[in-house]
Amino acid sequence: MGNTKFSFPLPLSVVTIFILCSSIPGISAVRYPINVWPKPTTFLWTHPQAILLSPNFTISNPYHRYLTTAVDRYLRQVLTEHHQALIKPPLNLTSAPPLQLLIITITDLSSPLTHGVDESYTLTIPSSGSTNATLSAHTVWGAMRGLETFSQLVYSEPSIVASGLYISDVPLFMHRGIVLDTSRNYYPVDDLLRLVKAMSMNKLNVFHWHITDSHSFPLVLPSEPELAEKGAYGEEMKYTAEDVNRVVEFGMEYGVRIVPEIDMPAHTGSWAEAYPEIITCANMFWWPAEAEWADRFASEPGTGQLNPLSPKTYEVVKNVIKDVATMFPDSFYHAGADEIIPNCWKVDPSIQTFLSKNGTLSQILEMFVNSTLPYITSLNRTVVYWEDVLLDSIIKVIPSVLPPANVILQTWNKGPNNTKRVVASGYRVIVSSSDFYYLDCGHGSFLGNDSRYDQPLGTDPGNGGSWCEPFKTWQTIYNYDITYGLSETESKLVLGGEVALWSEQADSSVMDSRIWPRASAMGEALWSGNRDETGKKRYAEATNRLNEWRFRMVTRGIGAEPIQPLWCMKNPGMCNTVQPFVS
Repeated sequence: MGNTKFSFPLPLSVVTIFILCSSIPGISAVRYPINVWPKPTTFLWTHPQAILLSPNFTISNPYHRYLTTAVDRYLRQVLTEHHQALIKPPLNLTSAPPLQLLIITITDLSSPLTHGVDESYTLTIPSSGSTNATLSAHTVWGAMRGLETFSQLVYSEPSIVASGLYISDVPLFMHRGIVLDTSRNYYPVDDLLRLVKAMSMNKLNVFHWHITDSHSFPLVLPSEPELAEKGAYGEEMKYTAEDVNRVVEFGMEYGVRIVPEIDMPAHTGSWAEAYPEIITCANMFWWPAEAEWADRFASEPGTGQLNPLSPKTYEVVKNVIKDVATMFPDSFYHAGADEIIPNCWKVDPSIQTFLSKNGTLSQILEMFVNSTLPYITSLNRTVVYWEDVLLDSIIKVIPSVLPPANVILQTWNKGPNNTKRVVASGYRVIVSSSDFYYLDCGHGSFLGNDSRYDQPLGTDPGNGGSWCEPFKTWQTIYNYDITYGLSETESKLVLGGEVALWSEQADSSVMDSRIWPRASAMGEALWSGNRDETGKKRYAEATNRLNEWRFRMVTRGIGAEPIQPLWCMKNPGMCNTVQPFVS
């Protein structure tokens, strides 16, 4: 393979790779004079200092379709960003010649962006004796992570770069993602691209796209165009095949996988607009007057579930699955299977007949899974289901229906308890506990006549109408240990985690602030952990770093919300709950 170089304004030739000896002692994260988020797993820096970045700085890399695009992007960024830190890094600017070149070497240029791909890298920036820095990675995706780190080490105007350091970095968890629901409210494609861009900055690698639900079906499918034609909110609120390809390709350029979710058999009320004959309890009032909670038709407004007893259901479903698998090349296919509500099925005459002959609702779900799971796996996909398919107290399948080799479960209830139940059954798991990782919690209820908001003064407001209150602070997210209570063997089944933004009360106008920088907190916890070298939680030390990182994200066009007043950054330690020790 040849090398590709980008430079502004003049190109430089490739020179011999400079190697800095890595056997130098590290310094505590507490004393980092410059911020990197997420914190690298190994950061060795004996004498923190900085050198100028040459205005002719360039990057040399082996040609690769997506790496070359990333190099171009990062080169422009480091030469033009001129980040002004809230607290100027206390680094001595050495008289060494400016840094001229970053040389990237890749061991395996052919590794695809898929689950388990090697994202490790090493980065060396000399302080003297050479004008070349080196970035080595096994894959182009690891090199992208290293380029992000390098970009965060550059600041000021003229551009200065931290020097005399060695970073060796590898994530603790392979799966680090964000769930975004685009059914309850619509998000334009440009907002999805901005989300992917911010994910890459934070070394998150999976955009779990919850595309459809009972509320709308915005995805235009070649085999079933009526689903979007009748199920989308409007002509301008659809995702075409071209839109999907744009998001998928953008994800490749940023090292972020795009995993689609078409939730079924529940959460499918929007399908009834095109195919009313395959949907049960469609468009019924979700919680009939005087009915017990157990007798509801849905867990929130928007009813409808596929009828697994109808042959027509499988005609439509298999067309949907085939089209989605064609549009989204990732090896994971999320098939939902959460929150199947008994009464929604029970009101259907055909299901009533089945139940009258001693059939059960769980048997109906097994029919659906037995008909759809093998079809999805025949398309070379690993199927992800929500935990309900195995753990629901009423409607669930027996484990033999879900082969662990082909199935991953995603937890969202009861925190570490359900994670434990899933891995104890031998399944790989993605953790999205609503107790820690749900970003929509704490904003009250979206119901129009909720009497909880009309109580006598002095009444205890309870949870304020939010079923998953309180608001999940960045500290709550950062401090969650997703393998808590698991054995070493069980912990190996935890692939990682995803924070989730469900969109009953969110759309593009609040997306950035609802997600960032709280998703950044999960990003560091899953990349390098939430504890220091002694095993102590490091959220106190992380506060100033996250403040600085949030500020930098904002300057990069990401509308992340503040976590503290700027005064706290200007007065380190003064905003802690405990007075800092002064010797």
